[in-house]
Amino acid sequence: MQPVNVIELTPPGGASVTLLATNIEDWSLSEVPLAQPAEVATFVTNKRRQEHMTGRWLLGHALREWGVNDLSVVEVVRDEHRAPSLVYIQGVWKRTALPNFSICHSEGMAFLALTHPTHAVGLDAEPLHRRLAENAFDMMAKGAELEALRSSPQHVFQAWTGKEAVQKCLGLGMHLNPREIEIPIGVENTTISIGNSKIQLVYWTEERYHLSLAWRPVEPSTSDPEERMLEETRLAMQADPNWGVGCKTQRHGA
Repeated sequence: MQPVNVIELTPPGGASVTLLATNIEDWSLSEVPLAQPAEVATFVTNKRRQEHMTGRWLLGHALREWGVNDLSVVEVVRDEHRAPSLVYIQGVWKRTALPNFSICHSEGMAFLALTHPTHAVGLDAEPLHRRLAENAFDMMAKGAELEALRSSPQHVFQAWTGKEAVQKCLGLGMHLNPREIEIPIGVENTTISIGNSKIQLVYWTEERYHLSLAWRPVEPSTSDPEERMLEETRLAMQADPNWGVGCKTQRHGA
C-alpha cells in the first residue's frame, strides 16, 4: 500500500485531545492488529469493512504515537451498549491506564479522537455539502430546539454532529435519544449537563467537514481481564453464599 496521508486536525477550545483523519483504504487484516477477524466477518458490505478497518488502523497509528509501541498487548472491547474501549489482553499484567478514543466515518474519511484516560471523548463529522431534509429534523430535536432549527437550518449539522458526539462521550450511542439532548443553537463552545455528567462540547469546521467534539472527566480504569474476572467471581460469591469453586474436602478423625 502507498504511504498513508494522516491529517492532524486542530483541537479547539483547549481540548487536550489528539485529532486525526485519513482517507478510507482497503486494509487487510494483517495490516491492522487491532481489527478482530470475527467482528470484521460480520460486515455485510465492503464499504463498512473498509471504514472499520481504516478506523482501527488509525487508532493503532495514534497509539504508537502515544507510546503504546506493541499493539499485540491491547485489544478493543465493547460494553453492553457497544461502546468501544481499550484493554490489555488476558495474560498481560499491566496497570498503566490506556487512553480513551472515539472513531467516526463520513464520505470516504475516517476520524479519530484520542485523549487521556481521565476523560471520555466523543467525535462526529459530516461533510459541509451534505443537506438534510427538514422533515427529518424532528427525528433529532423537539420543542423549542426543533423550532430554532427550522428557523435557522444552517445550524442543523452543528446539532446533528453535537448530539452524536455527546452520545459517544457518554458511551450510550442511540440508547440515549438524540431528542433528549439539547444543543445550544449557534454556540460553538458550551457545557451541557446530562444526568450527573457535565460535558464540554465544541463545534468547528475543518477539511470541508462539520466537526463536533465532546469530552468529560472520568475515573481511569486500570483493571485487566484477570482482575475483572476476579471481581466478577467475588460479586458472584457475595450474591450466593452456596457458590463455590473447585473441590470441597473433609477431614475425618483428625
